[in-house]
Amino acid sequence: MSDGLSPFQPDSAGRPMHSPLHFSPEAPAGQMLEDASEREGGLDRRRRERRGPGVPACDGSAAARGLFPREDAGVDAGVHLRRDPPVQLCAVDLKKNYQKGPVVIPVLRGVSLSVREGEMLAIVGKSGSGKSTLLHLLATLDAPDAGEIYFDGQRVDHLAGLERDALRNRYLGMIFQFYHLLPELTTLENVLMPLMIGENVWGYVRRRRQLRQTAAGLLEMVGLGHRLRHRPRELSGGEMQRAAIARALVGSPRILLADEPTGNLDFASGREILELLHRLNAERKLTIVMVTHDPSIAEQADRTIRLVEGQLEPGAGPARL
Repeated sequence: MSDGLSPFQPDSAGRPMHSPLHFSPEAPAGQMLEDASEREGGLDRRRRERRGPGVPACDGSAAARGLFPREDAGVDAGVHLRRDPPVQLCAVDLKKNYQKGPVVIPVLRGVSLSVREGEMLAIVGKSGSGKSTLLHLLATLDAPDAGEIYFDGQRVDHLAGLERDALRNRYLGMIFQFYHLLPELTTLENVLMPLMIGENVWGYVRRRRQLRQTAAGLLEMVGLGHRLRHRPRELSGGEMQRAAIARALVGSPRILLADEPTGNLDFASGREILELLHRLNAERKLTIVMVTHDPSIAEQADRTIRLVEGQLEPGAGPARL
């Protein structure tokens, strides 16, 4: 960022400080962020103040740069348009290579997209097309070789390790095909893990009852209220994925990133997980970006983009801005 500051800069104790994105390590972990309408003016102003010259604007004005189609193109002057939800996540010209011995393997070859608040976006493509790599970059689990990623108009791909951890822990939820539950912990303890990581020791002890109630409430919501003390080996595949979804939601994230969330499940369990994701999207207005190889799953999303050999399929275009 042009002023050398980061919205996720940790303090001297290693804890992320308050930021323009309203990150507060002292706030209740289950508390939702302020309604977008309440913070829109101040956040937009801070975006403008922090953005240096030449930095792509991924908060609506990118249309002026020709990266994305204008939402008012072709509309007569004086016609009132419904404002689309703001862009939450934006990627510009992402490139990523992997090296296998002396051979450089290009995986992403310049991908640009944006995701609006409350949208469900599906990313599809054959195995090896780069869709999981793209999702990992959007989640800041990996860094692109070139290109930029913005969250709420602020660049995040170049953040330091502790800053990326703070971003993920507070704003991004992630679910994977293989669950990644810790086998020695109960279902409740697995869901609590992000809250334990996000709190200091005394903060967690002080708020332990409240945090456990938050985690138990989420497990009840996903249909696992009767499985709080069970360990992963005692759960079915569908139950483990439900526990993983509850864990991803426990910090009240702004965006849920799902990598083949039904890929390791039978048809019935996969359908239940999809119904749960649709309910979260509809009732909580949770933004969801989902990678899948299954066209029947992708067609249930609001919008689908297809990756072909590391590039957006011609005609698919970047997400509208």
